[in-house]
Amino acid sequence: MTATQTSLSGRRRLTQAELDLMVTAHERFLTGKPGGKRASLRFLDLSKLDLAGRDLTDADLSASILDGARLIRTKLERANLFGCDLRKADLRQANLRRADLRGCCLRGANLSQADLTQADFREGQIAIPHPRKGLSVLQHEARSGDAEGANFTGATLDGSQFNGASAFAADFTDCSLRGAKLTNCNMKDANLSGAILEGADVGGANLTGANLAGAILGNLNTAVAHMSGANLEGCLRAPTAQALARIANFVDQVQANRNWCESGGARGAPARFDGEDLRPLGDVLKGGRLTAMSAKGACMVGLDMSGCQLQGANLEGADLRGAVLIKADLRGVRLAGANLTKADLRGAILGVLPLGPNRVNPASLTSATLRYAWVQAADLTSAVLDGADLRGADLTGARLQNASLRDAELATAVGLEAA
Repeated sequence: MTATQTSLSGRRRLTQAELDLMVTAHERFLTGKPGGKRASLRFLDLSKLDLAGRDLTDADLSASILDGARLIRTKLERANLFGCDLRKADLRQANLRRADLRGCCLRGANLSQADLTQADFREGQIAIPHPRKGLSVLQHEARSGDAEGANFTGATLDGSQFNGASAFAADFTDCSLRGAKLTNCNMKDANLSGAILEGADVGGANLTGANLAGAILGNLNTAVAHMSGANLEGCLRAPTAQALARIANFVDQVQANRNWCESGGARGAPARFDGEDLRPLGDVLKGGRLTAMSAKGACMVGLDMSGCQLQGANLEGADLRGAVLIKADLRGVRLAGANLTKADLRGAILGVLPLGPNRVNPASLTSATLRYAWVQAADLTSAVLDGADLRGADLTGARLQNASLRDAELATAVGLEAA
C-alpha cells in the first residue's frame, strides 16, 4: 500500500517515514524551533506504527486507528484521542495526563505505569466512515469508552473520568484511582487488587466478581455499587473512631519529637507510633522533625511527609502506600518489610547516617515493597535493598553507589541502566 492509498477503514494509511516527518515538525513546534508545525493526525490509519518516546503533547489524533501501535513513553499530554482505535496498542509509561479518550477503544491495550491523571474516557459521538464511500459520507453513533481486558497495572488514573465506560476484566492492580469518576462503569471481573480508590465515585458501577483484595478504599461508598461476588479481603477502610480520637495524642508526640531534636535530647522524646493508624494526621507530618521516631507496623497510607526529617526512624513493616516522601531525609532509616507501593520518594535521601568516627548506619529496605514507586533522583548510596520488590519503580537519576540489591525483583524497573 502506497502513502496515498486508503485502508479498508476509509482512512489514509501513513508510512513510518511520513509519520516521522510530521511528528518531528510537531516537536519543533512545541519547542518554538523554525520549521515547526502542530501535528494534525486526524482520521488516519497509523496501525502498528512506532511512536515510542516521541512528543505529541496537544496533538490531534482524533478518530485515527492506532491498533497495535508502539507508544511506549510517548508524551500525549492533553492530546485529542477522541474516538481512536487503540486496540492492543503498547502505551507503557506513556504520559496521557488530561488526554481526551472519549469513545476510545483500548481493548487489550497495555497501559502499565502510564500517567492518565484526569484523562477522559466517557462516551463520545463517533464519526464512522462509509464502508464504500469512505470519509465523503460519515455516519455518527454514540460510543462509550472501551477498555475491556486492558492492562492498567501501576498506572496513575487520579481524577480520571470513566463514567459509563466498560473496563470488563481489565487489570488495575496497584494503580491509583484517587478521586476517579467511575459512575455506571462496567468493571465486572476487573482486577483491582492493591488499587488506591480513596475518594472515587462508584455510584452504579458494576464491580460484580471484581478482585479488590488489599485495595485502599478509604471512605469509598461501596453500597452504591453492584458488588456481588467481589473479593474485599484485606481491604483498607476509613480510619476507625478510635484512631480519630487519638489525633490530639499523635500531634502532642509530633511536637515532643521536634522538641527532642531541637534541644539535642534535653527535652521531649522520639514519637512512638508502633501499630497506629496515622492517616488522620493528614499533612501534619509534612516538613516535621521526626528523627528516631518509631512507627513499626503503622498505617501511614497516603500521608504527606515531604521534606520530613526521619533520620534513623524505625518504619519496619509500615504501610506507606501512596505516601509522599519527596526530599525527605531518610538516612539510616529502617524500612525492612515496609510497603511503599506507589510512594513518592523523588529526591529523598536514603544514604548512610553518620553515628560517629568511622561509624555509619545505612538505610535498610530489606524485603521492602516499592512497586511502581517514584524514586527519581533519590540518594540510595549504600542502601540495603536485598530482596526488595522494585518492579515498575522509576529510579531515573537515582544514586545507587554501593547499594546492595541482592535477590531484589527488578523486572520492569525504569532507570537502572543509567544508575
